[in-house]
Amino acid sequence: MRRFLRSGHDPSRERLKRDLFQFNKTVEHGFPHQPSALGYSPSLRLLAIGTRSGAVKLYGAPGVEFMGLHRENNAVVQVCFLPGQCQLITLLDDNSLHLWSLKVKGGVSELQEDESFTLRGPPGAAPSATQITVVLPHSSCKMLYLGTESGNVFAVQVPGFRALEDRAISSDAVLQRLPEEARQRRVFEMVEALQEHPRDPNQVLIGYSRGLIVVWDLRGSRVLCHFLSSQQLDSVCWQRDGRLIVSCHSDGSYCQWAVSADTQPLEPVRSCVPYGPFPCKAITKIFWLTTKQGLPFTIFQGGMPRASYGDRHCISVVHNGQQTAFDFTSRVIDFTVLSEVDPAAAFDDPCALVVLAEEELVVIDLQTAGWPQVQPPYLASLHCSAITCSHHVSNIPLKLWERIIAAGSCQNTHFSPMEWPIDGGTSLAPTPPQRDLLLTGHEDGTVRFWDASGVCLRLLYKLSTVHVFFTDSDPSEHLGAQGEDEWPPLRKVGSFDPYSDDPRLGIQKIFLCKYSGYLAVAGTAGQVLVLELNDEAAEHSVEQAEADLLQEQEGYRWKGHERLCARPGPVRFEPGFQPFVLVQCQPPAVVTSLALHSEWRLVAFGTSHGFGLFDHQQRRQVFVKCTLHPSDQLALEGPLSRVKSLKKSLRQSFRRIRRSRVSSRKRRPAGPAGETQEGGARAERAGLQNMELAPVQRKIEARTAEDSFTGFVRTLYFADTYLRDSSRHCPSLWAGTNGGTVYAFALRVPPAERRADEPVRAEQAKEIQLMHRAPVVGILVLDGRGVPLPEPLEVAHDLSKSPDMQGGHQLLVVSEEQFKVFTLPKVSAKLKLKLTALEGSRVRRVSAAHFGSCRAEDYGEHHLAVLTNLGDIQVVSLPLLKPQVRYSCIRREDVSGIASCVFTRHGQGFYLISPSEFERFSLSTKWLVEPRCLVDSAETKNHSRPRNGSGPEKGWGRAREEPRHRDGARPAQRRAGPEGDPEHAGGGPPELWRLAFSASGHEDAPELLSLSLLPQWSERAACPGRAVNTHY
Repeated sequence: MRRFLRSGHDPSRERLKRDLFQFNKTVEHGFPHQPSALGYSPSLRLLAIGTRSGAVKLYGAPGVEFMGLHRENNAVVQVCFLPGQCQLITLLDDNSLHLWSLKVKGGVSELQEDESFTLRGPPGAAPSATQITVVLPHSSCKMLYLGTESGNVFAVQVPGFRALEDRAISSDAVLQRLPEEARQRRVFEMVEALQEHPRDPNQVLIGYSRGLIVVWDLRGSRVLCHFLSSQQLDSVCWQRDGRLIVSCHSDGSYCQWAVSADTQPLEPVRSCVPYGPFPCKAITKIFWLTTKQGLPFTIFQGGMPRASYGDRHCISVVHNGQQTAFDFTSRVIDFTVLSEVDPAAAFDDPCALVVLAEEELVVIDLQTAGWPQVQPPYLASLHCSAITCSHHVSNIPLKLWERIIAAGSCQNTHFSPMEWPIDGGTSLAPTPPQRDLLLTGHEDGTVRFWDASGVCLRLLYKLSTVHVFFTDSDPSEHLGAQGEDEWPPLRKVGSFDPYSDDPRLGIQKIFLCKYSGYLAVAGTAGQVLVLELNDEAAEHSVEQAEADLLQEQEGYRWKGHERLCARPGPVRFEPGFQPFVLVQCQPPAVVTSLALHSEWRLVAFGTSHGFGLFDHQQRRQVFVKCTLHPSDQLALEGPLSRVKSLKKSLRQSFRRIRRSRVSSRKRRPAGPAGETQEGGARAERAGLQNMELAPVQRKIEARTAEDSFTGFVRTLYFADTYLRDSSRHCPSLWAGTNGGTVYAFALRVPPAERRADEPVRAEQAKEIQLMHRAPVVGILVLDGRGVPLPEPLEVAHDLSKSPDMQGGHQLLVVSEEQFKVFTLPKVSAKLKLKLTALEGSRVRRVSAAHFGSCRAEDYGEHHLAVLTNLGDIQVVSLPLLKPQVRYSCIRREDVSGIASCVFTRHGQGFYLISPSEFERFSLSTKWLVEPRCLVDSAETKNHSRPRNGSGPEKGWGRAREEPRHRDGARPAQRRAGPEGDPEHAGGGPPELWRLAFSASGHEDAPELLSLSLLPQWSERAACPGRAVNTHY
């Protein structure tokens, strides 16, 4: 009975855990997924973006971010700020209006939803009678005018959302006040536009879809003037002085109408089809902005020739004889223009064009010649090419940081020198204590370096590996290249480019040494590049080497993609990271694991066929090891045997079920147990009062060697430890496979003075086979104090204590099912923590992290951060393997998010909540990066920079509310759900976006599955003993 008991909780330890661990989702980095609406406050200088999932996000100066989530998961159709107030209105596609306020709590601003309202019609009325098409906040800040599909305009008082029937403008009332000829010629249909007179708040312009435009007097309830167009109306714009109205139409034209109280114009002053005379698409929105130079800016969306350029997403700018059609690679959602903020000013004088596209935000400087782009400090388009992997590096040395920034500045010469114009609010977040890098690998063969130190994820530098190889298209070809005389005058803008020259260029693994500046990058076609940082542009050849991982194994025929062809001659490289050696794995399968030891000048790589070690100083191969099992039929024969292997897998699954049932019958007791004395039972119960029952363990069937992909190399690890005997430590390389095998190689690295002449030698010293053959996802060596060994060169730079080489070292092997500690060098089992048997989950990510105390500056502990396939994050102590805390972080159905997770060395992490957004979370009480900011609308009073909108406002505002999941649930302290795998979870399948490593083109042994095609696919159910590649 005692073996089922374990000691209870230690109160002092529980207090210490509260000082060390705390789970928070802090900030979302990147570009909002599926944006649907744009709003801007000229006085607050804040930008608002609504999404199709019901989120509303506000952005100001760098570090000023706000986020709210509607209770309903409906799309946001329109966002508009109330003039003179720290409030905004959102319209959802369910026809509901929501009022949000920026309020100060605890010294920081908060975004809160105050109330909601749905416009109701009379009983029996058609839904279109109250279906809102446009919202106009009146400058009095007490009224909303709502245009509807029925042609009626309703008035709603705010706050309170009380409909005022006496202020409504019905289509019948407008019709009665029109001349007889206008009544006969026009049917109203829906309201397309509502605009308040820029000088007189008692006048409102109403535009109807059939082309009728009226100026309505709110005080006298009468039509002051009207205009009739022969084309369907899309939008209107009022000139700043109120004397001119510009309307745009469905035939690609726009018209200018003179506003006069004395005469009623029958025809427009001017009608223009900018890209005629051939049929054009509709101009959906237009701005007419005056300048001191006399010539206005005309900025409009659409209007392109229908036959030749009807599929383009363009916004055109016309001024002073110059015309440019900015061509975006994704659909334009909306746009606005930032101009003079004072309503009494005589001219607009626009300074910037802000365009919200479906995949990025683009800001264009209208004051600099050529109208260049402005580099955004946030809202980065992370998915400009699909993200395929990520790598986080903490505490970057200042010298390396400055060199990376200098290399990146050479790539940003095409951006405008203008400061970021959306700069409302004040960031109160403390200065980041250290410099952190987040590296993302992309499908197009690029690696992007992001500043992940604070709230804003800022692009520092972009590395491209395309120039090393021959591709299907010449990288010098640019879509934006066009002659000066071409018409329309298109110019490509933005960074979103979802197309890749060659899918084999995709980056799968990244490893950066922050001390030496060496970088290793591995790709989809078995290419491994080693790069070093160079501050100057250089032209040199990249040395090539080939690693045959099959070692002439017979009976194998590669049916996958071909290797990439490297350029043989010298290649010119920009300042930054420049490759100097290329190792090509054969067969050219996806590189699944990568490790770099810059002190020994070695790089290790692994694929589904084996792993190898390369000396990048001497440019020679040290050794290769084939890990294929003879029964690995799918890996040997290629994907043509999929059907056969599927039948075999199903057959094995049914056999395991039958064996499990038979064994359970054998374990079932034959009859009731004997009677127990009452006194003994009472004593037993008394003894259990202070003890805790250990949970019942599941029976885990051992995986057989016949399961597919046993040779898939999941992890590689360098360590200086005791491998042969306890008296002498030596360099070593450890490799873990999908079949539960761990290989250990002893390395002989010559001393520094003879390193360039003598070769590095390797000899296999150990081989460990885990009993259940579960995939090995992590390997770690602990020193005599039970602390993980420091990184290469970390001790030499005085950034870490020297490891304890006196006491016995320990080897920690983390498989999908359990954690196991072995003593070194004997490799005898010492400790074990079962995860799958106890909780039913499997390890997906594991990383060692240091957790500092929030109370004592000099106290901290080393632990393991573990992510499971259920989306739970656990902290496990080292070296005793005791679970500390567990938090629910990612929805178990979000397989893509779980696969993309990456931990930092200080208890933080990132994972993709959409193709374009990273969610940042923290497990530590000490390391917390979150927006803390204040918004004071009064700061705009003496602001001299031109803005767009009305006068100053008074009030304070807030940062973001407590972060919530996309489904509206708050993440804090949510307990884990029922045990099991994602396929056993309730609810419908999630929306799984396409992963960049889709199966197309991979004829490799561990064929990469496209998760978007298998929304309910689970690694565990799909292949016991086989792992889907989780390097997204």
